[in-house]
Amino acid sequence: MTTLRIIIDDMLAPVPNGISRYTEELSRALIVHAPLNCKVEGIVAASTEEEYRSIGDRLPGLAGLYKSSLARRELLSAWQHGFTRLPGGGMIHATSLLAPLSRHDRLHDQGHQIAVTIHDVVAWTHPESLAPRRVAWHKSMAQRAFKYADAVVVPTHAVAVQLAEIHDFGDRVRVIGGAVGSRLTVQPDADARAERLGLPERYLLTIGGLESRRGIDQLLAALALPGATDLPLLVVGPDSEAEEGDGSVSAAAADAGLPEGRVRALGNLSDEDLSVVLDRAVMLVFPTLAEGFGLPMLEAFHFGTPVVHSDAPALVEVAGEAGYGVELEDRDGYPQRLLNAINHVAGDDDLQQRLGTYGRDRAGLFTWQAAAEKVWQLHADL
Repeated sequence: MTTLRIIIDDMLAPVPNGISRYTEELSRALIVHAPLNCKVEGIVAASTEEEYRSIGDRLPGLAGLYKSSLARRELLSAWQHGFTRLPGGGMIHATSLLAPLSRHDRLHDQGHQIAVTIHDVVAWTHPESLAPRRVAWHKSMAQRAFKYADAVVVPTHAVAVQLAEIHDFGDRVRVIGGAVGSRLTVQPDADARAERLGLPERYLLTIGGLESRRGIDQLLAALALPGATDLPLLVVGPDSEAEEGDGSVSAAAADAGLPEGRVRALGNLSDEDLSVVLDRAVMLVFPTLAEGFGLPMLEAFHFGTPVVHSDAPALVEVAGEAGYGVELEDRDGYPQRLLNAINHVAGDDDLQQRLGTYGRDRAGLFTWQAAAEKVWQLHADL
């Protein structure tokens, strides 16, 4: 029996994020679509019994779970500094850079192999978006991956190109994209959820934190320009929780010159609430300046919601012809171009319908089954 061991610690992130959802969805798909005589086990930092039970409930069919004696913070540090002892070898797949990377003979020791995942290169291109400690950790772990990883998974060819300028992994790089979460569906109580969330009849939606690379400040500047649509803007994301004070969405909107109430923060949402918000939006505006994959855009496509997005390379790659791209070049003129695109899509019902149809078709091309099959093939090739 062949065993693939997955680093699933990101599933237990205190606040669900893109990588935690990616880890859970990919792990579940790897279990469901395991080849004959293959099984999947998990590796996780020291956690509570409740968290261990949660993993079992969320990953039915997981053949085993190795529980480290180190808590997550200590595990991050230990693996960063090369203290990587784990019982047994075999195939290890990390859904991020959190991986027990150590020296081994990649050419001849076929019984031991490890693949890591690098979702983006923000730590190099936009380090101000992360805490300094996280930047240092990402760079250190990427250096260890360059030395010791048998394969590196990236979500898009755009990230592969960017990564090659930092570390030339050569033919060790594989492009394996993600997909929409399996729980992202509109529930029968959608009307009640919309009422509880206070959703307007028509609104613009954006998703992301307020760090500069997300481009939300550019979007707020666009909506403050003369001739802007009067549609309210709802913001979903971890940095939008606070409604008052410096660093909040309301403060950023006021700084941009927008009237009170024009922009509203929804904070983090459950998958069920997010489904309603995505489904009922006039459009998703995704103005990010740098992205590795752009899952919120794909999630909007899933619901047939039109998307206006920047022409960051990864977004262009994922969107194909399904989104309405806006050039980032000449940054001073970006807010005006963004506004022109928003007004154009908001004012053209036929265009909205076409983009919605293209989006649903595009989202259907990205599945967790396909991702899992590519991961299994990757390890078979190694």
